[in-house]
Amino acid sequence: MTSTTDRRSLSSGTAVDGGDTRAWWIPAPGRLAVAVSATIVIAVVMTFLMLPIIALITYQPLHLLISSLGAKVDTDAIIVSLKTNAIAFVVMIGLGTPFAYVLARPRFFARSVVITLVELPLVMPPAVAGLGLLVAFGRLGLLGHTLSVLGIDLAFTQAAVVIAIVFVASPFYLRGAIAAFEAVDPTLVDVARTLGAGPVRRMLNLAIPLAGGGLGAAAAVAFARGIGEFGATILFAGSFQGSTQTLPLAVYSLFDVNLDQAVAIGVLMIGLSAAILLTSKLLIRSWTSSTSTLPSLGERSVFARR
Repeated sequence: MTSTTDRRSLSSGTAVDGGDTRAWWIPAPGRLAVAVSATIVIAVVMTFLMLPIIALITYQPLHLLISSLGAKVDTDAIIVSLKTNAIAFVVMIGLGTPFAYVLARPRFFARSVVITLVELPLVMPPAVAGLGLLVAFGRLGLLGHTLSVLGIDLAFTQAAVVIAIVFVASPFYLRGAIAAFEAVDPTLVDVARTLGAGPVRRMLNLAIPLAGGGLGAAAAVAFARGIGEFGATILFAGSFQGSTQTLPLAVYSLFDVNLDQAVAIGVLMIGLSAAILLTSKLLIRSWTSSTSTLPSLGERSVFARR
């Protein structure tokens, strides 16, 4: 006769012996149907995501793809992209990190409004962002006359490319950096303050190491977004080879002229994106392991004023 415990276990779908709690009570044909359905869904999603990438990579033989990247228009676009994104990346990290730290720590009036304004470029169409930059910093824009008096001309220059990248990509870093700093235990920061550490020392020696994983991931996403920036750049900086033509703009300009070169640049950008993702994962792992070796909060040699 089935015991009361056995009957309760059968009704709840749990194992009688307290072991595996999987839905073992589903008949074998039902489990097979679930497995087949899950496999089909995964296959459809992965095929949809990977098919365009595979099509680009296999569009032409490898030796032709490599030779296509040797064209001057390709090398110029690579140099412009790397140069402008490197400058924009330094600006984003240098100014965005302390800005995110300030927003993440205390709760002040209108904080939610400030964060909303910071995140606005995330949902703003890139073309609208470029148009806004043009009417703000262009010759006939809001600050155009002032900049002209100072001898500064930003629109349709390489500086405009940097500005467009910073405007579009920095919210990705700021959003992730704020979340990373918010995840730091505020008690640790308070203890560091009682040990004599000033705001800058607390940020550099405590908050940044503890939030390093999130900061690294946010920086990688922002850099990837900057590499792929198109809409704001073409409206504010134009597409001039060797000056403002980045890799995405080169793809657009070559689409009707030389499809093989356009595909080659596309494959290159896929490789860059994959490298950025891999780098971000390695950075997160290294930052996570480094936080385990952080000095104790009780060591005044770290946090005390010198």
